[in-house]
Amino acid sequence: MAVVVVQQASAGVPAAVSGALGAAGLTAWPVPLNEGELPPIDLSGVEGLMILAAPHPLGTTGPALVQDALAAQMPVLALGSGAELLAEVTATGFASEGPAVKLTPAASADPLFAGPLPPDLRPHPAPLSLPPGAVVLATAQGYPAQAFRLGSSAWGVRFAGGHDGKADTWTHQLLFRFTSLVAARAEHTATRTFFTHRADAWEERFAYQTPAYEAAAFRMQLRPGATALDLGCGTGRAMPALREQVGAHGRVLGIDVTPAMLTAAARHGRTRHGHLLAADCTRLPVPHRSVHGIFSAGLLDHLTDPRTALTEWARVATSDCVLLLFHPSGRAERAARHGRPLDPADLLAEHNLRPALEATGWNLDEYEDAPGHFLAHATLAG
Repeated sequence: MAVVVVQQASAGVPAAVSGALGAAGLTAWPVPLNEGELPPIDLSGVEGLMILAAPHPLGTTGPALVQDALAAQMPVLALGSGAELLAEVTATGFASEGPAVKLTPAASADPLFAGPLPPDLRPHPAPLSLPPGAVVLATAQGYPAQAFRLGSSAWGVRFAGGHDGKADTWTHQLLFRFTSLVAARAEHTATRTFFTHRADAWEERFAYQTPAYEAAAFRMQLRPGATALDLGCGTGRAMPALREQVGAHGRVLGIDVTPAMLTAAARHGRTRHGHLLAADCTRLPVPHRSVHGIFSAGLLDHLTDPRTALTEWARVATSDCVLLLFHPSGRAERAARHGRPLDPADLLAEHNLRPALEATGWNLDEYEDAPGHFLAHATLAG
């Protein structure tokens, strides 16, 4: 697992940074500023971004890098002048003296900013206009916005101290919290990074599969008034068929971990058929025993811990809930497409899937691994 570290060309990765990355099982991918310029960077296969220095002037590559990371909700930590890049302004230096930097009340609930701060931090004097929705985490009298968070995944730290290899105790703790967060979110980051750039074209690229999604969803035979989930919904191709089954008084939720896919789903009118929600399928924001049907296409076998997901799905399921796992290609077809043989350890192989379902509270009722599709129909165990 790699973290891009943007730094001055003349500097190596600070010891505090490399130590925190190593402790979290992460490796540094140093990207030096070459004559103040930042080269184009492909974030595929990257789990986090640290910005220790910003190009001057900002140009296009710096903001583009940050925008790509933010779009994928990749964890970002920007220190010093990097915080100005995060907010798309240029740093002008640090005050030699100034009032103490203090945490705001919002910092108490932030995953990185656990106080108290050291008393000798120097505030950054330059004014900074934060984008709408930014949360200020640290401030000083006359020098607001010394640290801030954008969304749930990007942090900017402007006050002096800590990122030059001689980090004080608090900054060491900040680095370790950030790298631990990167490691914990690595699976979701990889998923979002992969799908974010593909979301806009996804529906058109795979339009030919839509009838197969609809036919599979109708195999669930949900009754009017039921609640149905489309987990890992992508652009929500199963949602119209789910809505048709549950009727006007039923409820359909399309859940995906990649916001860009949900944006594409809304653009294709899927909000007419149900609600779209960004959430982790292993921690569903859904009440216990409230769901009558769960449709999931191409998701389960890509999860790091599929049994945790199946257990969570059983938690939200009613006693008569139907679980339908689907893929518009059979296992053999997919293996051939990738130039590999069938893997006996594949979770979706019947000899693996059946015990995994039974161990998490499900009974496998139907199993079809046909040339043109994969389908597994399960019900909650008594």
